[in-house]
Amino acid sequence: MKKPVSWAMQSGLGLLVISFAAFAIIALMPADPVEIAIRAWNLAATDETIAALRREWGLDRPFLVRYADWLVNFLQGEWGRSFRTGEPVFDEFMKRLPLSLLLGASGIGLAVALALPIGFASALRPGGLADRLSRLLSVGTQSIPIFATGLVLIWVLGVKLRWLQPFSDHAAAVALSICLISLHSMAVLARVYRQGLQAATAQPWFLTARAKGLSEARALWRHAHPSAVYGVIAAVHAEAGWVIGSSATMEILFGLPGVSQFLVLSISARDQMVLQAYVMVVALWMILVDLLARFLMSRLDPRLS
Repeated sequence: MKKPVSWAMQSGLGLLVISFAAFAIIALMPADPVEIAIRAWNLAATDETIAALRREWGLDRPFLVRYADWLVNFLQGEWGRSFRTGEPVFDEFMKRLPLSLLLGASGIGLAVALALPIGFASALRPGGLADRLSRLLSVGTQSIPIFATGLVLIWVLGVKLRWLQPFSDHAAAVALSICLISLHSMAVLARVYRQGLQAATAQPWFLTARAKGLSEARALWRHAHPSAVYGVIAAVHAEAGWVIGSSATMEILFGLPGVSQFLVLSISARDQMVLQAYVMVVALWMILVDLLARFLMSRLDPRLS
């Protein structure tokens, strides 16, 4: 594992590059946020009004000056004001971020909790029921978009069976969203875990453990499990980006007031401060997941410390 100082420098540099690239792309988008705001707010499109809005939002200053001011303010917790709502972007995100984090973190946590027993049963009985089920789920979740699965579950559980009311019951919508998010990752992680366990069974140390009288299940758990979990952690790191998109889909599908829903409402208004803040929040999420994955992998393999 790389030294913490080196990793922190690389992460900081990566965030700086991401922030500049995102700021440049958003700033160079063809639509003018002032013109969008004037139409949305039914203001008179006079030269004085346009000039006043551009001056208030800092759009009349050079690009590099705007970026430097934004970066300094962002680091101080001043994320600007939303062009669309007029409210501080930081306050809007702090109200909505807990729900988005709940969906993403709970979804990936539930996926890991379900993947380990399913993957273990699949490796213990190759070709058995658990193995066939995990293979079917892996193929199905890779082939069917999550929003399509969500619509089917809404129709079955909400319309036909009337067990849930996902659009009026906030708790039911959150629970169903977490289950849907975990479904895709669970199938992938179960197959990764199974593959890691199966690969370990061909190693001499595993054969030695079996020769000493350990049952296959006990040998898998005591000797193959640590190396297989290492692969699962690496896969979780890769799944973290997919979870962001899944959480956004669930927020839109069920009308949950998360960060992604706020982003979608802000895109049409070209709300630059909101878009920029969202990019940075996603980048921070990926860096935190990377840090956690590196820490856990170093615990499993001290050679990486």
